[in-house]
Formats: sequence, C-alpha cells, structure tokens
Amino acid sequence: MAGRKRKVRDLVAAAATDKEAGLTLRKDQTEPICGASPVKLKSQPGPCDSVQSHYFNNSEPDQRRLEQEFFNQPCICLAKAFLGKVLVRRCADGSELRGRIVETEAYLGGEDKASHSAGGKRTERNTAMFMKPGTIYVYPIYGIYLCMNVSSEGEGAAVLLRSLEPLQGQSAMREHRAARRKEGARQLKDKELCNGPSKLCQALNIPRCFDRRDLASDPEVWLEADPDTSPPKPQDIVSAPRIGIESHGEWAKKPWRFYLRGHPCVSVVNKEAERRSLSGNATDSSDP
Repeated sequence: MAGRKRKVRDLVAAAATDKEAGLTLRKDQTEPICGASPVKLKSQPGPCDSVQSHYFNNSEPDQRRLEQEFFNQPCICLAKAFLGKVLVRRCADGSELRGRIVETEAYLGGEDKASHSAGGKRTERNTAMFMKPGTIYVYPIYGIYLCMNVSSEGEGAAVLLRSLEPLQGQSAMREHRAARRKEGARQLKDKELCNGPSKLCQALNIPRCFDRRDLASDPEVWLEADPDTSPPKPQDIVSAPRIGIESHGEWAKKPWRFYLRGHPCVSVVNKEAERRSLSGNATDSSDP
C-alpha cells in the first residue's frame, strides 16, 4: 500500500514539473512553448522620430525656454538677441546637448540678394523662411553638410546660427563630429566643436528633417535663456560682413553678421570691423 502511494506522489510531481517546463523558454527558442505571444523588441528611435521623455513635460514648460513672443522680432534684432542664448538638443536617450550662441547672420529676404528668399522667391526648400517666426530652416550645402536657420519677422527673413560655445555634452558632440572626419584625425578641442554653421549641426546631430519645426514648442530642440549670464552689451557685439556671399556685390558688404567680441568659439574674426565698432565708426546695421 505504501509503495502505491509513493508512485502516485511521483506521478503528480512529474506532472507539475512538466507543466512548469511548458511555460519556460529553451535556449534555442524565441517564444514560450505554451504558445504565448512573442516579446516584441522596440527599435531604437532615429533622429527624426519624436521623443517623449520624462525630462520634458509639455504641460509644465521650462521657465528658461524661449517662447513664441521672443521670435517675433525683425531679422537683425533677432540675430543680435540670439547671442548669449542657449541652443538645446535632446537626444533619443533623453540626454541633452547645450551650446551658447556666439555668432549669427541675418538674411532679410526681399531685396537682400544674398538671401535664399531674395525677391520674395518661394521654393520647396525655403518654405520655412516664410513660416511664422521661430520656424527652423535646415538646408544642405555642398550636398553633404547642413545649416540651421530660424525665421523672424519679415517676409522670407531668417537668422543663420553660425557658432556655439559648447556647454554640455561635449563628449557626445566630439563623437558626432568624429563620425564625419577622417580616421586617425586629431581630437578636436572644445572650441572647435561648434565653430561653424555645419559644425554645430554635426555636433548637435541636427538632421534635415528638423526643417519647418517650431523652435518654440519642439520637444527635441529649443532655445533657453542663460540664467548665469547677462545679455551682451552693445559694445560686446561686433557687426561684420557676412561670410561666403562675395558674389552678391553690395549685399556682401552689409554688416549683418554679429558675434561676441573676443569669444574663442567665433568662426571668423574680423579685426577691421572690431576696430570700427570700438572707434564708433561702425557701419549702420539697422534693418532697412
């Protein structure tokens, strides 16, 4: 009798073990033996995918973030107002890259022959220049590099972001830049990471698909006021001719490039313009 009871207990234990085994995975399986739904792996978001992070809450915007009212300025005024502000790029993993704007250029549209929107010309590429102030305009140059602009008041007017001072995320910026450089190239200094319009787009991983986004409300890129610094004084801002537009005659001489005097991250220093501004003989840079 005792032997029969032991056999029953052994059969029950074996059945329980088999049942548990039916809910486990073999090493060579991708889903449970019992037929439960397989686990779906989430793909990594790309630079153009919308990122929702616990670091950012649309219902409680960061008090430092610059909102729509800030961008409602004439082009030249906005180009100067950008100086000292912080461009923020939130990456797919929730980390943030920050850089202080130290150099800009104003492109007024209309009569400004150096502007992509000269004469009021609208194309598929420059549509963002005619959208509301604060709209991002990203366009390619030389077929491989990108430049980031922001629309302002004025028909077809926008401001080019030329240079940044890296503030946060320099290691990631350096990796982004290295991916576009020759293997074995020397490591870039911090001041070289964002000292040019295409360089800052590479360093902050600004993709072409950011074109036409709203800088005042986008969850992946925005502008902030820097609470630790005061706005630059007029004597701290140098007005110089814009760069790379020499073929546009008198418009190439307009002093509509603005940068912070003496800053090491400025892309090109114009000593003559600096001397003129110090002597009080700077060319008038008011919006025509």
